[in-house]
Amino acid sequence: MKLKFVISYRTSWGEQVCICGSLPELGNDEERNAVPLVPTSGDQWELEVDVKDVGEVSYRYLIKSNEETIHREFGKPRIHRSLKQFRNLTFRDIWRPNKHVENALYTAPFYKAFFQRAHQEQPTHTYDAKSNYVRFQLRAPRIGRDYQMAIVGSHECLGSWDENNIVLMSDEDFPVWTVDVPISEGAPPFEYKYVIYSHKDKKVVTWEEGENRYFPLLDFKQKKRLVVQSDEFFKYPVGAWKTAGVAIPVFSIRTENGAGIGEFADIPKLVDWSVKTGLEIIQVLPVNDTVATKTWTDSYPYAAISVDALHPIYGSMKAIGDLKDKKLQKQIDEEATKLNDLPEIDYEGVMNLKMKFYRQSYADNKAKFLKSKAFKAFLATNENWLKDYAAFCYLRDKHETVDFTQWGSYASITDEQLEQLVAPDKKHYDEVAVHYYIQFHLDAQLKNATNYARKHGVVLKGDIPIGIYRNSVDAWRLPHLFNMDTQAGAPPDDFSISGQNWGFPTYNWEEMAKDGYQWWKDRMVKMSDYFDVFRIDHILGFFRIWEIPRDHVEGILGHFNPALPVFKSELQERGIAFDYDRFCKPYIREHMMFDLFGSHAEQVIGQYLTKSEAQSAYQLKPEYDTQRKLQEHFDQQVANEPLSAEYNNWLKSNLLRLCGEVLLLEAPGTGGEAFNPRIGMHSTYSYQELDDYTKQRLDDLYNHYFYHRHNDFWRESAMQKLPMLKEATDMLICGEDLGMVPACVPGVMDELQILSLAIQRMPNDDREFWHPADTPYLSVTSTGSHDMSTLREWWQEDPDRTQRFYTTILGKEGGAPYYCEPWVAKEVIQQHLESPSMLSIIPLQDFVAMDGQLRRLLPEEERINVPANPQHYWRYRFHLTMEELLAQENFNGFLREMIDKGGRSSDY
Repeated sequence: MKLKFVISYRTSWGEQVCICGSLPELGNDEERNAVPLVPTSGDQWELEVDVKDVGEVSYRYLIKSNEETIHREFGKPRIHRSLKQFRNLTFRDIWRPNKHVENALYTAPFYKAFFQRAHQEQPTHTYDAKSNYVRFQLRAPRIGRDYQMAIVGSHECLGSWDENNIVLMSDEDFPVWTVDVPISEGAPPFEYKYVIYSHKDKKVVTWEEGENRYFPLLDFKQKKRLVVQSDEFFKYPVGAWKTAGVAIPVFSIRTENGAGIGEFADIPKLVDWSVKTGLEIIQVLPVNDTVATKTWTDSYPYAAISVDALHPIYGSMKAIGDLKDKKLQKQIDEEATKLNDLPEIDYEGVMNLKMKFYRQSYADNKAKFLKSKAFKAFLATNENWLKDYAAFCYLRDKHETVDFTQWGSYASITDEQLEQLVAPDKKHYDEVAVHYYIQFHLDAQLKNATNYARKHGVVLKGDIPIGIYRNSVDAWRLPHLFNMDTQAGAPPDDFSISGQNWGFPTYNWEEMAKDGYQWWKDRMVKMSDYFDVFRIDHILGFFRIWEIPRDHVEGILGHFNPALPVFKSELQERGIAFDYDRFCKPYIREHMMFDLFGSHAEQVIGQYLTKSEAQSAYQLKPEYDTQRKLQEHFDQQVANEPLSAEYNNWLKSNLLRLCGEVLLLEAPGTGGEAFNPRIGMHSTYSYQELDDYTKQRLDDLYNHYFYHRHNDFWRESAMQKLPMLKEATDMLICGEDLGMVPACVPGVMDELQILSLAIQRMPNDDREFWHPADTPYLSVTSTGSHDMSTLREWWQEDPDRTQRFYTTILGKEGGAPYYCEPWVAKEVIQQHLESPSMLSIIPLQDFVAMDGQLRRLLPEEERINVPANPQHYWRYRFHLTMEELLAQENFNGFLREMIDKGGRSSDY
């Protein structure tokens, strides 16, 4: 059997096209053994090998230079089957570029939901031994389930351009379409095109546009010859494919028979509404377990105690089944009804009720459950995290704290000790196994929702937090993967003028790289059980994270990690007369105290400051000389004097500002020899009271450091991590790239086909607002996020800004209405739906803002989160039940028309 491979590729000097495949003659799938092709005419490369009879071969092309792989073609290996009956095979291929807008269509949401194919029986081929064949292959995932690809061409074997004689193609290897056409000796050359056939209409509904494809003159005198013509990219005349979705946290979903919070079992009703309105994506917030303090503060969804375990609060008690104790079941049902009638979530009430139910349900069913094949299979599949998690929960409850450093001998634990702790023969085993029971049911309920959604052409979009909770299973069992003495956050932005401190430890990327980022890969695989699309919260953290020392509270005193700090020698070269005390210690002068504290200045000076050697200069007393010490002091003050909380918080805020009166921050690990400029230094007294020459030198340093110095450095940092994240699963990745975006970020995201986030009121350039028409195709456009006010509330926040938006974005004359009237919301959303963005995902609150009868009376009640408030209670519930929303035929029809008009409901 002879195999010949032919491909066109324009190489640069020193580059070599190679092939790596499943046969020994192709390197046995070992990239280091990839076989080079031989250049022929033009840009064409060929390779011919003799092999033993094979029925199947898989391979991929790559480019090498000096024996090193420098490029790999996009996608999974090419696979060809049903080959044994042929003696001479030629594979005519086209290089698959890694950067092409349609590459995103080869991810999970497209083949699992949007373009999911009905089950196809594998076709049986009957070949004439005297004939030769051309196998036409076309990669085309973008086609609805009621349609089929076909081919038509100038030769009679392809129908002689007659639509009634097209050749239908098989989707058994979807998204690759194939058909074997017998070819006579004198048939080629000829021209052809691919078309889309509608089974519903029984006719061709779309021809690909552009010039005809060309099959060249080839020798078909030899018998038993197969030529595989592999084509790429159906040339759609209808433009790029787009769709729309809705964003709503699971906890905010309301149903008639709920228990005071949205549950996984409620998602199918939201799917039904999405189908009715033409939406195909449901975006939610993180759904992992956050039970740390067992108070309402656990409502914060980005502080999970496990990156794998699901939150018990989202389990449906009804889906698990009634308790044997009918009286207790009645009490639970009655309490659930009361909780469900509340306008907002009573987090503690719901959690207490559900945990009572779970424990009793486990007691009722444990004997059968623990012996069941389903549980044993679940445990085996999830063993890499489930035992750790159950042990963590048991110890958390036993010690009444999630701070594992307080667990005595269990503050750290070996694998052997863990196995002993969770052994079934232990007296406390039920306290461990109850968490197996809860996770088993949560997993089943969320998978049921996921499968229901996929079946109806809808996908769930998950959210992956950038950090992990400091007191979590992952930090307990794998502390070497995290920098536990630091805190992750964000520099100042529109959300918070003093920056954000999330409190999470940062990642020890060097340690994670040692095993190929296995922790991340496992996390992604687990997430893909439930989601086909996911959002990376703060994707900028994969380029560099904003790292805050433990001594500080406010994000404004952080620095980027990794970073290229400024050494003393560079400061001197830039003409900056470096003075450690003046630049690196808090700059506190007497006149500042009266500016900040007014009539309380002398009292504050006496209690919190001491006079330094410099005249009129002060320093914080040792017991108050860090933000952390001040925070702890004032927390105690507020606890002791709750009626004076406002005054004490005011004092704290201004004293924290004094800690931030620095210009340069000492770079960790440099022994005081290198520094990072403090972000926002221009707003400090310290900067404002410098001489003009030093200001100018510091300005030059600041601008270079924050906007130029790190671009190549941070690109390299991201390219070590994000490709791994992408390759771990076939989920479609979206990145939340808001905030202080380095110049290298758009290029990396575009290269890796990661969709960016385009929020209209937070453009990533110097414009005040995006116009949705300006968004790139590989993006998600939205009116807002969970961290923002809703469209209606934002409209009322700043009338001058609203007027500018009204004039420049909506193109209206005259004064803007004070309230965001339904017609205004409609025009804003219509712009988003008509934008070029692949995905347009709108918060549910903004969708119903278009209907004056459906929307909530007060827009401020629709806010999900206030980032500037670290103690925010995440308790928002949508005011309508899913049943009520499904019944709104007029509104649902109106929304469906908008989706259609926006070009987001195409079958292909």
